[in-house]
Amino acid sequence: MLRFLGAHVVRRPWLFLVAALVLVLDAILLGADLPDRLGNGGTTDPGSESARVQRVLEAHYPEQQPNLVLLVSVPEGGQVDDRALAAQGARLAERLAFEKPVVGVVSYWQTGLAELRSHDGRQAVIAARIVGDEDRARSALEELAPRFRGGQGELTVRITGPLAVREEIQSTVAEDLARSELIALPLTLIVLVQVFGGVLAAALPVLVGLVTVLATGAVLRIVTGFTEVSVFAQNLTTALGLGLAIDYALLIVRRFREELDAGAAPGDAVARTVRTAGRTVLFSALTVAVALSAMLVFPLYFLRSLAYAGITVVLVSALASLTVLPAVLALLGRRVDALTVRRRRRRAGTAAEPGPGGRVTRLVMRRAPLVTVAVTGVLLVLGLPFLNARFGTADHRQLPASSQSRAAQESLRADFDDLPEGSVPVLLRDGGAATAQESERTGRIAGKLSALAGVTRVESSAGTYRDGRRTEVPSPADSGRRTAGYDLLTVVAEDDTAATSAAHQDLVRVLRAAAGPDGASVGGPAAEVVDSKAAIGRGLVPALALILLGTLVLVFLLTGSVVLPVLTVVLNGLSLTAMFGAVVRVFQEGALSGPLGFTATGDVEATLPVLMFCVAFGLSMDYGVFLVARIKEHYDRGGDHRASVLAGMRSTGGLITAAAVVLSVVFVSIGLSRITNTKMLGLGVALAVLVDALVVRTLLVPAVLALLGPRTWWAPAPLRRLHRRLGLREGAGPEPQPPAPPTPAGPERTPHDREPAAL
Repeated sequence: MLRFLGAHVVRRPWLFLVAALVLVLDAILLGADLPDRLGNGGTTDPGSESARVQRVLEAHYPEQQPNLVLLVSVPEGGQVDDRALAAQGARLAERLAFEKPVVGVVSYWQTGLAELRSHDGRQAVIAARIVGDEDRARSALEELAPRFRGGQGELTVRITGPLAVREEIQSTVAEDLARSELIALPLTLIVLVQVFGGVLAAALPVLVGLVTVLATGAVLRIVTGFTEVSVFAQNLTTALGLGLAIDYALLIVRRFREELDAGAAPGDAVARTVRTAGRTVLFSALTVAVALSAMLVFPLYFLRSLAYAGITVVLVSALASLTVLPAVLALLGRRVDALTVRRRRRRAGTAAEPGPGGRVTRLVMRRAPLVTVAVTGVLLVLGLPFLNARFGTADHRQLPASSQSRAAQESLRADFDDLPEGSVPVLLRDGGAATAQESERTGRIAGKLSALAGVTRVESSAGTYRDGRRTEVPSPADSGRRTAGYDLLTVVAEDDTAATSAAHQDLVRVLRAAAGPDGASVGGPAAEVVDSKAAIGRGLVPALALILLGTLVLVFLLTGSVVLPVLTVVLNGLSLTAMFGAVVRVFQEGALSGPLGFTATGDVEATLPVLMFCVAFGLSMDYGVFLVARIKEHYDRGGDHRASVLAGMRSTGGLITAAAVVLSVVFVSIGLSRITNTKMLGLGVALAVLVDALVVRTLLVPAVLALLGPRTWWAPAPLRRLHRRLGLREGAGPEPQPPAPPTPAGPERTPHDREPAAL
């Protein structure tokens, strides 16, 4: 297939480029409105108990689920109870109630509830719900906010609530993404110019990256017509699109230059590059796609949509690297080195003088036991903080301190002493009629729940209960709690911390144990976190099994060894320890929160470690394939294990380092986001990439391979025969020969060992 593709690209390069241009223009038009169609949810299990409760509450109790909060302030020296100011507040609430998508408006001036008035009497709350799905609610908020925000007569209004916080997160992510692209592209180009020594050669990987990002955006726009897609998919698309496309383009351009240096004509060099390095690109893309596809196992659309984005961007980047880039190279030929900024050396070192990378590898292999123990120990120590990880969900503290929605939300917590943060909805199924028997059942369950530790009171259609006794008889407002076959109980917790805190999660578990046998369902934010963690826990085993099985099979097909696949998995896991340790130490516990500009919440968004694992593991496999493929190629030629490792490290060490630097630049630019989760994703994956390339691939891999020796390539006879039939090899050389006895001399130089000095 690759031989056929390479031949056709050489014969018809303009056809491939024109087709790519048409597709890119269509992608720009199709993906133009993608940001408006992305969501900021998807971290809950749609089949869970809390999700079922939420659907009932939205359908039958919208006033119990406000998603819009107007925080109203009066002028200095005034009070919300002053006659003139109270009249203005009442008119403001009435105006909001007449807006078409708004239901369940509740205000201090309407109800006189003390919890809706600040303790200093200078602020009051108007709460409401904007009905409709996420897109319609967001559109309604965009229309309403300018009319209600700011000065309203003598009153000043700030808008917050879950809907406003979600909208501000999405708009901030979009702004930060545009800024990160402006930062990443020029920095990436500068790094590539240093790597290639020329402007034209450096521009080619960036071209492939742009094509990949635009094409993936169009595919995601199509996907949004069938399912929900998270706003964070854009960040992943940009980071992986630029990073992987540049990685693959580095490999293709480098191999093309090697073929030219070996004396091949430009057309033959392109065809041979597609046939050889193209195998590595395809194989690498498959391994990364397998790692990302593990997120499809989880029912949360946040993870599933990121799997769609990741798999698409990997396959598109590989396709662009094997079609668009070779077509450009076929047209440029030897002019690929035009616009050079420094002279390129065409040879690295010799076997006797292997250059800095080769000398490091020789030293590592001579001290293999010491290096293996030391590096493994350091990586394990760096990962220890993850043992103390606590998982929660994102809230308004994801936003920067300057955010209006966040500031208003924090005012609600600081200035409204009696505003309940920890109310937990509990749904009872009933016969739909307010019979004495149903009221008795409701009262019995409410009384039982009110007697539980950590519960202040339970409000129900049968009245308000404290410590197992009814303390308030039903009010007219309580009659609305029984409707459409359901009876709603509101459990108010003693703990006044955030509604998703560990204390509230424990309370949810206690409530379910107490009320579950009575047919009750527990919902609310804390219940959503509990159910999300349970869904992730159930999906971890099949997800890991998919990644491990896919990795073991693919690496076996590449190498024919049963030892290397296991070694690859173990070393990839070690490369992630520093990232996970930093996630807890920095983002959960708050180390460096000042310099990095975020607020530590004491926990980590439960879905983020899964995403970061899949992305970082896939990228580690990417570099692992680059290295193992080249070692295998040299081993197939000569059969000397030690010499093959040295030659493979010398051939790919600079390439992997350059690719890691470029990819880390892209992810660090993503990590400059003002949204904490995006910052954690970008900086965490950048750290994992650098540790993998500079520590694991440079030190640990050659050390372990030196310890294993020729046993690295062992496989049972039936599997060796299977590999001879189905195995994949980058080179087109002869079949592997039995290993020869190790010799002290270095590997024989071949044209493929030549490379730019910077690589």
